[in-house]
Amino acid sequence: MKKTILITGSTDGIGKLAATNLAIEGHTLYIHGRNKEKVTHTVQEIAKLANTEKVFGLVADFSNLEEVILLADQIKKDKLVIDVLINNAGVFKTTEPTNDANFDMRIAVNYFAPFVFTHALLPLLKATRSRVINLSSAAQSSVETTVLNGEHHTSEQESYAQSKLALLMWSFYLAKNVSEVTTIAVNPGSLLNTKMVQQAYGQFWSSADKGAHILQELALKVDYQESSGLYFDNDKGSFSRANSDAYDSEKIEQLIKNTKEIIYQYI
Repeated sequence: MKKTILITGSTDGIGKLAATNLAIEGHTLYIHGRNKEKVTHTVQEIAKLANTEKVFGLVADFSNLEEVILLADQIKKDKLVIDVLINNAGVFKTTEPTNDANFDMRIAVNYFAPFVFTHALLPLLKATRSRVINLSSAAQSSVETTVLNGEHHTSEQESYAQSKLALLMWSFYLAKNVSEVTTIAVNPGSLLNTKMVQQAYGQFWSSADKGAHILQELALKVDYQESSGLYFDNDKGSFSRANSDAYDSEKIEQLIKNTKEIIYQYI
């Protein structure tokens, strides 16, 4: 059965690779990016490769939560059917360390944006009993409230690791509290050959195809329909244990409480 799949941050890297492969398989794809010209070019490129007209573009800067909300509102207004949402958009190194609200850019894009976007789309996602695939990382570090709310700014590596653990903890929370949606967190693989990794480290361990392939599998395989609330570690090739904070119910509840208080005007 063909699906309608929305992949955020899919004008580059494993998001683009996964989108291309899924379009070739005949699925309907929504490509998202922050640059309209790049989104348009990517849609045209994928549509040509896949010989399909079922590739569409969505534009929003995910460092700006107001744009995230506007995009979600437009999707709801258009009553799009979304079978799979892959929250892939993410940043590590960036020339702008904070957004306009003074949130660390990694916290804003990697955690706040998918949190706001997904919660805004829940009516649509519940209606189709969708899958939500959240891209975490092997880099996971305990979330500090002062980093979350922008009071304290730490290193790029540390804020990235905190954002990815926050995303993972929220994934477990979402799976527990929204039974109509299958929510899976995934580390797509460490040091894959993507622009983000090359900019951050100047080297890679594995092909980007490794990450794209696991996104395709988690999105579509019937085997994973009952895997809500689990964490897939693609470095190991299996579901695995994450940072211990992800299994601490008090820490998860506190994270969600803090998150809602910090971004209350967007949810």
